[in-house]
Amino acid sequence: MSESNTLPETGFLRIDRVLYFFPVGETTWWNGVKSGIYPKSVKISPGITAWRAEDIKALIDSFNDNTADITNKA
Repeated sequence: MSESNTLPETGFLRIDRVLYFFPVGETTWWNGVKSGIYPKSVKISPGITAWRAEDIKALIDSFNDNTADITNKA
C-alpha cells in the first residue's frame, strides 16, 4: 500500500499521517487532543488509534483561515 501526499476526503488517519499533514510534535498533538484543541481520536481496535480525515481537514482549514486573518491584519 503506497502512502499519498494528498489528504484523503474520507477515512481514517493514524498518528504518523496526521502529523505529516499537520506538522507538530507528537507530544504537542496528544496534549492538544487532551485539551480539546485538536480533534478527538477514534479507537479502531485495541492498540489502534486514528482520526477521521474529515476532522483533520477541518482543523487544517480552520488553521489556514486564522493565519490568513492574522496576515491580512498586519
